[in-house]
Amino acid sequence: MLYWKTGNLLLRCLYPSRKWKVPGKEKKIYLTFDDGPHPVITPFVLDLLKQYHAHATFFCIGKNVQQFPDVYSRMLREGHAAGNHTMHHVNGWKTADDAYVNDVKAAGELIDSNLFRPPYGRMTSFQSALLRKIGYTPVMWSVLSGDFDIHLTPEACWRTVEKNTSRGSIVLFHDSEKAWDRLAFALPRFLEKFQREQYEFLPLETVSLV
Repeated sequence: MLYWKTGNLLLRCLYPSRKWKVPGKEKKIYLTFDDGPHPVITPFVLDLLKQYHAHATFFCIGKNVQQFPDVYSRMLREGHAAGNHTMHHVNGWKTADDAYVNDVKAAGELIDSNLFRPPYGRMTSFQSALLRKIGYTPVMWSVLSGDFDIHLTPEACWRTVEKNTSRGSIVLFHDSEKAWDRLAFALPRFLEKFQREQYEFLPLETVSLV
């Protein structure tokens, strides 16, 4: 499977209006999780985050919020931020503009956030402009764990995030069944290593993004 492991300079130049990294020299990391909430995997993530006194941003699918409202409520109650990941996990490259924006709006009825991440990282520049016009901030990533890649070993997933994470990184994992084997291996090691190195793990909702 071919994908960018980092939000590199080429991608940032192609899509400059999307937010890729948090500026600053402080030892802060911005963990993000896509595709939840899930009734088993999201609580596993929440338990780990609590253990390490870490906070994160969860880009949630609207239909999953509808299905598992208690998990979503726990996420907010424990100090994590929410983001919109569309209602039905739609691919912007394969969806008409009006339908795409309406799917985001439908999720917005359930997810009170102006942060938006496109599923698969795929939306057109016009769709992005439409969403910014109605108040959304498109958020991408600077480190992609690859946990969704069933051909990637858990150890390789861990090495990806260990090698590429630095100050201000927006790191992307998935609280989904497809990612489970790699997430369960990499996330505890990630939290342990970077906490030991005295990094803070913070949500995105109150920071300036570039």
